[in-house]
Amino acid sequence: MYFLNRFVLIFCLILFKSNFALAGDVKGNVKYEGGIPKMKPIKMAADPICDGQHAGGPARSEWLLAKGDGSLKNVFVYVEDGLNGKKFEVPSESVVLDQVGCVYVPHVSGVQVGQNIDILNSDGTLHNVHSMPKNKNNKAFNEAMPGARKKITKKFDDAEVMVRMKCDVHPWMGAYIGVVNHPFYAVTDENGNFTIENLPPGEYTLKAWHERLPSKTATIKVDADGETSVDFIMKRPPKKE
Repeated sequence: MYFLNRFVLIFCLILFKSNFALAGDVKGNVKYEGGIPKMKPIKMAADPICDGQHAGGPARSEWLLAKGDGSLKNVFVYVEDGLNGKKFEVPSESVVLDQVGCVYVPHVSGVQVGQNIDILNSDGTLHNVHSMPKNKNNKAFNEAMPGARKKITKKFDDAEVMVRMKCDVHPWMGAYIGVVNHPFYAVTDENGNFTIENLPPGEYTLKAWHERLPSKTATIKVDADGETSVDFIMKRPPKKE
């Protein structure tokens, strides 16, 4: 009985480890090549509540945030192809999109199909949350959020990269949500870095999306219990003559 129990224990440990080993991480960096535009301050004087929340300096546009070395923030990187036929559990936790100082936070985010999105109003002023999907399977919503209405919860029913969000009260407010049918996506941080964790072994097409720059793709191969590196360089398209 002792040896039998020991065998069962060893077998379970091997099975446990193998389940966690059959996946790899994808890490990379995205850089912008070209002259880096200076983000202009947003004029919020029309709403004193908005304007009064930026005592440390005005809020600025976020359509291209790059450091001096080109490290590019707010790039949505996701598996575009290679997961066909595979299904993944929808996370129980919500993705959060907040309205802080009359700016959407975060500017770019990702969510799985069917996953809840908690849209918060941390400002003491009226907002109007307006989604603008192009996929007909994703129902658009357009709801007022007075200062007292602190949260609404929404979700999208089909994949779409990207769904644009805006506020009809404050026209400068905008955000983008990437909706995918799997958990293998990431958004680059201020250093242009991203990590996609626990991707099953295989060959994939990885896509990098930016709101103003042409998308980039890369073919990658992920090994079990390994790490795959991939970098992207994004640039503005040449001007038409």
